[in-house]
Amino acid sequence: MFRTAIIAGALLMTTTAFAQSEPVGTTVEINGMQMYYEVSGEGDPLVVLHGAYMNIPSMGEIVTRLAETHTVYAIEFQGHGRTTDIDRPITYPNLAGDVAAFMDEVGLEKADVFGYSMGAATGLRLAIDHPEKVDQLVAASVAYDATGWQQAFQDFIPQMVPEMFVGTPMEDEWKKLAANPDGFPALVDKLIALEKEPMAWEDEVKALKTPILIIAGDADVSTLEHNLALFRLLGGGVMGDMGVPLPASRFAVLPATSHTAVIGQTDLLYGFIEPFLQGETPVGFMGE
Repeated sequence: MFRTAIIAGALLMTTTAFAQSEPVGTTVEINGMQMYYEVSGEGDPLVVLHGAYMNIPSMGEIVTRLAETHTVYAIEFQGHGRTTDIDRPITYPNLAGDVAAFMDEVGLEKADVFGYSMGAATGLRLAIDHPEKVDQLVAASVAYDATGWQQAFQDFIPQMVPEMFVGTPMEDEWKKLAANPDGFPALVDKLIALEKEPMAWEDEVKALKTPILIIAGDADVSTLEHNLALFRLLGGGVMGDMGVPLPASRFAVLPATSHTAVIGQTDLLYGFIEPFLQGETPVGFMGE
């Protein structure tokens, strides 16, 4: 969730040009806001959750690719994209509650979920708070504890101020889809506050039964050690080929990949995500 103005702005401007498959977009009232979402594709339902300062187009080609095999419900969070803001902090429990309410409103009793960055942490919180709604979760660039961030990012969080974001090309890009073009400063304040919110979910994660695919860049904002610890909390990291089925959760690392480079690697992401969602497991040379 490395959200400096320069990096996040670069991400937005490099990904908004990606083509989307003919989605159907509309809004629905959720917890006092008008939430924008798009539906595309056919197949089992998959809810897609974007990162901070982002929107549906800035998630790039992976949304279109996933729509080849799933009915994708891509939403835009509070104050992001075409969704209106409300007088409420942006917190992970609040965002997860919004997703749960959205699913109820559109008739999704249960679905797979794919989240990136802020969306990944929201997906993780959704699985904790509303486990009955999440079939399988793909969490790209996530953390379950604030101590899992790279030290450089932990050191940077106290230095975050609105001036790093407001008045930059990032704000100009955000305004192109914004429900309220004057609402960027208020959103920045809320997202900086989100970075400072306590996050210590280890016990709750350990109790999860939801299968989770963890995806991380090898130079991501969360440490590799933290991602491995998350995988172990979910039952992963054991030896295969011992006649015992592998754990349901999985862990994938993208090489030479920083945080903002994760979402643009469509082929690699799809190559990890689709087999996981389909329940496919590679077969060893002994046929086990």
